[in-house]
Amino acid sequence: MSPRSVSSLRASKDAQGAPAHPASRPLSGSAVILVAASLWGTTGTVRTFVPEATNVSIAAVRIVMGGMLLVLFASLAGRGAGLRRLLRSGRGLALVAVGGVAVTAYQTAFFTAAARTGVAIGTVVTIGSAPAFAGALGLILGRSAIDVRWALATSGAVAGCAALILGGEDAGAEPAGIGLALLSGLSYAVYATLASGLIDRGEQDRAVAGAMFGVAAVLLLPVLLAGDPGWAFSGRGTLIAVYLGVITTACAYVLFARGLRTTPATTATTLTLAEPAIAAVLGMAVLDERLGVTALAGLALLAASLLVLVRPARR
Repeated sequence: MSPRSVSSLRASKDAQGAPAHPASRPLSGSAVILVAASLWGTTGTVRTFVPEATNVSIAAVRIVMGGMLLVLFASLAGRGAGLRRLLRSGRGLALVAVGGVAVTAYQTAFFTAAARTGVAIGTVVTIGSAPAFAGALGLILGRSAIDVRWALATSGAVAGCAALILGGEDAGAEPAGIGLALLSGLSYAVYATLASGLIDRGEQDRAVAGAMFGVAAVLLLPVLLAGDPGWAFSGRGTLIAVYLGVITTACAYVLFARGLRTTPATTATTLTLAEPAIAAVLGMAVLDERLGVTALAGLALLAASLLVLVRPARR
């Protein structure tokens, strides 16, 4: 049974029973993923408070600290029963390893691409290609079909994202940087697809997130130590590092994994396009940044496309 079928069945059962108070209803999978994307969107603004930190160092701190916390969360959930069950399975262990490598590749390829081809273009190619890669993986693996609403909403969201980020930017496009950005988008899609598959198979969502990010934390620990993490040990730097590791990584990916219970990976990757929109709004509100007409139009198109995607489909 597909995640959508499960969601419809649960909704039908709720309708037959006593009506629940609106405040007691849990957030839908799409809403939870949007909350996670909103937390990711605060990273850029928060990062400006530690200008001495490099982007690679920021990414390594996030993944190492967040990965350790996600492993802790998984160990505490049901006394770690879900994590032990996942790691005892040969197939599950292999998928966890691939997912951990994908998380590591997503982070490192993105920042390398941004350094070679510019942050704006690197971000657009990475975030914009991830839903397309997720859709292709879903078709190849037979996990999901591409419907018209998803295709239209994703196309609109990617176009809006591109207009938002590139509005007013004058950046060059280096082929090697574009290739690395595409690798980053593919890696993110691989992580989301594998995590979704394990959760659909019955694995605990916290166990899946903890195991994959635990692998990524181990892989990125040498990167963190080889860099200059001294900024994270100052007063303000420590607060920023804790926020990035705890809130924007550990808590956000717990929410993302929970949303994958009822949301296909194809839809989830499109919903994460809300991240640059949140970053743009925070830039205007906190950093006194200004958006041009093209960027504002892109923001409106992005918001409208995501709204279309999260609205329940009519029967």
